[in-house]
Amino acid sequence: MHLCPALLVLLAICVFPAHAPAASAPPAIRDPAHTAPHPALEWIRVSADGTHFVRAASGTRFVAWGFNYDHDDAGRLLEDYWEQEWSTVEEDFREMRDLGANLVRVHLQLGKFMQSPADPDARALALLARLVRLAEETGLYLDLTGLGCYHKRDVPPWYDSLTETERWAVQERFWSAIARTCAASAAVFCYDLMNEPILPGAKKPETEWLTGELGGKHFIQRITLDLAGRSREQVAQAWMDRLAAAIRIHDSRHLITVGEIPWNLSFPGAKPLFSDPKTGRALDFVSVHFYPKKGEVPKALTALAAYELGKPILIEEMFPLSCSAEELGAFIDGSRRLADGFLGFYWGKTIADYARAEPSINGALTRPWLELFRAKSAEILRAAP
Repeated sequence: MHLCPALLVLLAICVFPAHAPAASAPPAIRDPAHTAPHPALEWIRVSADGTHFVRAASGTRFVAWGFNYDHDDAGRLLEDYWEQEWSTVEEDFREMRDLGANLVRVHLQLGKFMQSPADPDARALALLARLVRLAEETGLYLDLTGLGCYHKRDVPPWYDSLTETERWAVQERFWSAIARTCAASAAVFCYDLMNEPILPGAKKPETEWLTGELGGKHFIQRITLDLAGRSREQVAQAWMDRLAAAIRIHDSRHLITVGEIPWNLSFPGAKPLFSDPKTGRALDFVSVHFYPKKGEVPKALTALAAYELGKPILIEEMFPLSCSAEELGAFIDGSRRLADGFLGFYWGKTIADYARAEPSINGALTRPWLELFRAKSAEILRAAP
């Protein structure tokens, strides 16, 4: 699940009814000192005992602390503006770093990176290479999440007409091109094969690859329309094995994961699917998305414990969507014995931007989150020098 301006407005109407509509914030002034090169990043790997992340050269522990950079304040996806407004991307990366982040998750859209079933888009790959260089310069690691179909209008008609086998083959080519482009850079923390993949029910074939719209975007997609007599575990494992193998042809070092929905929050007793040790044998660590509800932080922590599967755990998405910033802080504190990283959201506006702007719904929800992130940065990063 992701957050977008329309969803934030919908959720906040009942919580902040007296607030005025969002006002545009003046552009932040860039500090010339921020252009200084950052020390070279170390490669990140899983520790020898498989319990946490470490910097490969120094052996020091690494805790991921950062943001999903999935769209801007207006809801535009990165590929919608990164070529024409590169200075905005540079500014945002430095702002995230200044808040204390060491990792940024970006969401790559399949329709922008594949010109046809067989041909990657060279221009998009060049821009991705430029983004990797920016990450190197700013000292930020990248979680590259792929195969996005967030804007349905950008999904190529040919893609949805493919069979499962053909669709998986395109996905392999996508990841092969991404891995070939990024293999040499230590700034890439991981490849996330897909955001929140799901499968159909047994004997319940589906007709649509994408699920319901949320604020004009489709964040969840199916990896098959029909189990065709196979178990969900068999399909998930085959899919992950194929995409991981496509990556490993070009890149043997970067970590691989899948961003998973914690279904046990809604269905007590549900077991992890993609992260299961056998099913997810191709994955290097667990990525799971949590949005604790008001008064239910203990329940979220109990659900998180089910993902303690002998691999590092990244809480790849979190936000005070249905709880206060204070409760999200309690969730972070309570999960630190299990989790090896935490990613929230950043949409191009700083705390200062929200403070200068007229009171707004988005600001009332997002500013407390950014303040929480900034306040916790030193504590989180101190635990992983």
